[in-house]
Amino acid sequence: MKKESIILVVGIFAAVIGYCAFYFFGTASSRELLHHETPELGWLKKQFNLTDAEFARISELHAAYLPACRERCHRIAAKDAELKDLLSRTNTLTREIEKKLAEVAQLRVECQAAMLKHFYQVSQTMPPAEGQRYLAWVQEKTFLPDHGMKQTAESSSPAYDGQHP
Repeated sequence: MKKESIILVVGIFAAVIGYCAFYFFGTASSRELLHHETPELGWLKKQFNLTDAEFARISELHAAYLPACRERCHRIAAKDAELKDLLSRTNTLTREIEKKLAEVAQLRVECQAAMLKHFYQVSQTMPPAEGQRYLAWVQEKTFLPDHGMKQTAESSSPAYDGQHP
């Protein structure tokens, strides 16, 4: 009985050591990214095969872009709050709501234009093939999603027959 207990304890110990080793070596590259000055961009260096110089330039572009981005986000959030307040006070579309919708839309257009300009700057810092791959990726993630707005015949409401009222 004593021999089986020793084997069990050694087996469990070996399993724990093995797990820790796999975890340590499996997460080494991710943990290394945390030691960069801009860890939020570490994935970019790896994903798009950037040199240290390219990554440093992109980090500079990112640092320069962030303050204005934050300001745009604050302005959009403030307009969204104003719109939400207007919507909560009525159950009909008013001119004031239409105006606020236009203001919010304009702020979003300004934000998207600034983002796109930043994405182009970043892509131009990369090797050409990687820059094109980056642009395709960011455009798909930020500008081209349908946000669930597409409806197919299968997903549309059975009560809606496609005819206008």
